[in-house]
Amino acid sequence: MSNTDIWKGPEEIAACLRRLGTQLAELLARRGIERPLIIGIHTGGVRVAERLHREIGLAEPLGHLDISYYRDDFTSKGNHPQVRPSHLPVPVEGRHLILVDDVLQTGRTIRAALNVLFDYGRPASVILVALVERDGRELPIAADLAGFHADLAPGQQIKLVAVPDAPSIPPVMSRDGRYPGAAGSERRDLGGKLAAAGADSDLSLVVSDLPGSTKNRSGAVPGASGASDQGSAA
Repeated sequence: MSNTDIWKGPEEIAACLRRLGTQLAELLARRGIERPLIIGIHTGGVRVAERLHREIGLAEPLGHLDISYYRDDFTSKGNHPQVRPSHLPVPVEGRHLILVDDVLQTGRTIRAALNVLFDYGRPASVILVALVERDGRELPIAADLAGFHADLAPGQQIKLVAVPDAPSIPPVMSRDGRYPGAAGSERRDLGGKLAAAGADSDLSLVVSDLPGSTKNRSGAVPGASGASDQGSAA
């Protein structure tokens, strides 16, 4: 059974998203961008993008991308993630875009998302916003804005989960778009932890062992830090 702990609860994430909204508005003002289009990457990135969209009060509708078939490691993973349709409400040609994801790790998801976007047109610019920027970068990609930074122990992963009113938790999202998550009693146990933390139909970040990992850990998140207005390259 994997070990799963709450890293950031709903109140911390809500405060972080407010800061990110303020920082994003300031960045847009400095660059003279007035009508950007926010695009979230399924699934966690869409949830973060929805909140940032409200924070900065954009009139343009929200876009979302599914990048499953664009990942360069899709065939090597040997899995079949649930594929969702992408939706770009307006043409991206010549537009300033804000690309949003929940967790930036290897950089492969962002590379795939850029490939999708350029299939639709050539944007004027792309700003990358991540709720969490963690270690493990494999490509030279960094966030323009990142809410949290974390260095995790080997065999650990960080996930964004949506907390329902009931004391249980829906399947947690993996970076490949699947929902392996925790099963049965472990999911109920995590739901109880989140309920005790005051979660109510909001978002939380949890740290867990990767499936099949045999490494033990203390439950702490080594090197985790708070909000920042600029992503760090790895």
